[in-house]
Amino acid sequence: MHNSSDGTGFDTDRAWKLLIGGEWVDPAAGTYPVIDPNDGTVVGHAPEATAVQAADAARAARDALGGWRALSPAERGGHLARLADVIERMAPSWLDLVQAETGSVTSIAKSLQVGGPMIERFRYYSNPINVDTDIAPMPADKGALGPAGLIAATVKRQPVGVVACITPYNMPLVNVAGKVAPALAAGNTVVIKPAPQDPLGVLLLGEAVAEAGFADGVVNIVTGSGPEAPAALVASTEVNMVSFTGSTQVGARIYADGASTMKRVLMELGGKGALVMTEDADVNAACMGIATTWGLHSGQICTAPTRVVCHRSILDQTVETLKAFAGFMKVGDGRAPDTIVGPVITEAHRDRVESFIAGGLDAGATAVCGGQRPDLPGYFVEPTLMADVTPDMEVVQQEAFGPVVVVLAHDGDDEAVALANDSPYGLFSYVYAGDAKRAYEIGCRLESGNVALNTVQPHMYAPFGGFKMSGIGRDRGKWGIEAYTEIQAINWLS
Repeated sequence: MHNSSDGTGFDTDRAWKLLIGGEWVDPAAGTYPVIDPNDGTVVGHAPEATAVQAADAARAARDALGGWRALSPAERGGHLARLADVIERMAPSWLDLVQAETGSVTSIAKSLQVGGPMIERFRYYSNPINVDTDIAPMPADKGALGPAGLIAATVKRQPVGVVACITPYNMPLVNVAGKVAPALAAGNTVVIKPAPQDPLGVLLLGEAVAEAGFADGVVNIVTGSGPEAPAALVASTEVNMVSFTGSTQVGARIYADGASTMKRVLMELGGKGALVMTEDADVNAACMGIATTWGLHSGQICTAPTRVVCHRSILDQTVETLKAFAGFMKVGDGRAPDTIVGPVITEAHRDRVESFIAGGLDAGATAVCGGQRPDLPGYFVEPTLMADVTPDMEVVQQEAFGPVVVVLAHDGDDEAVALANDSPYGLFSYVYAGDAKRAYEIGCRLESGNVALNTVQPHMYAPFGGFKMSGIGRDRGKWGIEAYTEIQAINWLS
């Protein structure tokens, strides 16, 4: 038993089970340890689902599909609203467990991991969103296909069917909510496969689903440490769509493996966000925006502006300002009240982030700050700022997914745009400029699915997704509903 200061805690010896067809099922392949990245201790033992159990979950979702999609949007919304209420009541008791398995600092654990964004996604999609459209009638002459008249049409959005939601480790519950809520609202049933590093909080979400009164099989959850369960879902003919958030490499594999069954896909993949600063940018505001995401969840944020494309005239000021901000980012156990930057998720991931830093240094970059391993028991990386980089360096081109920021210099807007677009990714980019019109014009030239001007704050219901290797499709807002539907045109003669 792990006890917290307020007496909630969690049971490290709890026997966790899979949620399949409304039943809590013992894992056929045993369990595996879930590790607290703060200190390497065991948080609990997660169920190890077999490929057969993943297939069972897909069949359970298929069996439940007819009844769920037959409900009206308002009836489905009522279930989502009740689920939001149940989560709001239960979530405080999840905090210690979710914080331990994710390694989040307390502020992030409370505000993001088990806080408002997860609940808000279910509430938002509990309100029916009309995505059907009518098409203006057109005249039809008498001919082989029928008599003369007006041909009218309407475009319906029909549920895709069974959706496999394969989610990442950085924000496990928020990401699950962001996929499951619109998928259910659109009339689909789901099988959730959370990331192996921190799946226990998602299993708690399954308890909330049961309490909210969902029919058996509408929501299923399988967990596992290896590729067997997700591979079975991708291969299953019972699964119509895969919604995946994670690395580009895994996304490409899912895309290829799902091709034989024509899987519909929604993929939010890697990012290497550029933040362009013009010569008249507010340096302090831009650097504060960078710093806000630099250490946020230890840099394990796909939208983070990790490439600063700064006008040469303000380069030194920008570097010194960022260095000063880094000095306030205390690294340590996420549960300590003064910690700003907690651990990264695993020892292997820490080693990966460190390899990006080392590769940059070997290639001639300079570590303005950071670059060393903290003398702490967990998996920690110092916030690292790298200057003297070149566009071809791996640390500039590839996503480290850690607290690593690089700074490149430019001499004008055209060069800034070229540097920002010199990336295989295009998820989220930023522009800081003294003139709003200029910021907008630069933003429109960026090869990025999302652009923020003089802020790092996104609109939570604007369409979200990436250009290039950053993904396929868009979610959030009404686009979230559309992503989980098929387009059906209904035509008639009037």
